[in-house]
Amino acid sequence: MTTFMLTDTTAGKIAAQFTHLRHQMGAPAIGMVLTLVVVSEERHQYDALRAATEAAREHPSRIIVVIKREEDEPIRLDAELRIGENTPGEVVVLRLYGELTEHADSVVSPLLLPDTPVVAWWPGAAPDAPSKDAIGALAQRRITDAKGFDDGGVKSLVTRAKGYARGDTDLAWARLTPWRSLLAAAFDQPVGKVRKGVVEASAGHPSAPLLAAWLSERLGCSVRVTESAGPGLTAVRLQLAEGELSVVRTDARLATLSRPGQPDRNVALARRQTSELMAEELRRLDSDEIYEAAVKRFARTFKG
Repeated sequence: MTTFMLTDTTAGKIAAQFTHLRHQMGAPAIGMVLTLVVVSEERHQYDALRAATEAAREHPSRIIVVIKREEDEPIRLDAELRIGENTPGEVVVLRLYGELTEHADSVVSPLLLPDTPVVAWWPGAAPDAPSKDAIGALAQRRITDAKGFDDGGVKSLVTRAKGYARGDTDLAWARLTPWRSLLAAAFDQPVGKVRKGVVEASAGHPSAPLLAAWLSERLGCSVRVTESAGPGLTAVRLQLAEGELSVVRTDARLATLSRPGQPDRNVALARRQTSELMAEELRRLDSDEIYEAAVKRFARTFKG
């Protein structure tokens, strides 16, 4: 892998350096399927870049990391470019200083791959309405992560719902994919009408109210959230006429599925890394109507 540093530079010089490095290595910019723009604080950038790079092994990308530094310093743009066999695509880490922090889109725009989708990801705090943000407006898909908010993320989901636009999603929703798949499969055989339900999770876990809202929407009954010792989501219990249908996670890998009149069954329900969540989100670049319905229903019923 080749790393090249540029200090006090411009977007034009960065783009020219990418072209030079590709020609030098005999690696033209083919095979990259999208541009992933990661808007991160300095403290989150290492983990975010690692997750983005791992996700890019499935979706070769140009990864642009935008880090806004001190606003009261003179205007300056520093860049770190990475390209090579160990990097699935291209990576540029941008550090913006001074007034440039308010115009990140003008730096990013010249670096977007032509004729390919753009995805924006905020691994920490995110704008109230991502689609109206200068970086978000460049993207077809906008990914936030409620878990990265200082308030634990539950209240931020209400904000996400109010500022929702087609193409928005949140990793709190992606974390639910195995749970939703397992619960949907549990209804492959008729079980009767669900009267009510409960989702158990550690306090403030943002995925829990999303799961409860999705179940309420799909089952047409009240599903509430209760606190458990955690970590994360621990159980879903649905009350039927003949008993209880439940999924109880017993450790970080397995859960127990229980249905009335049938023996309990151990099922895989592993917690996933951020890179796996990002890889899943990058597989679809259209709007997710099911997430939209779930987050808006949660916002309507939120009483916090």
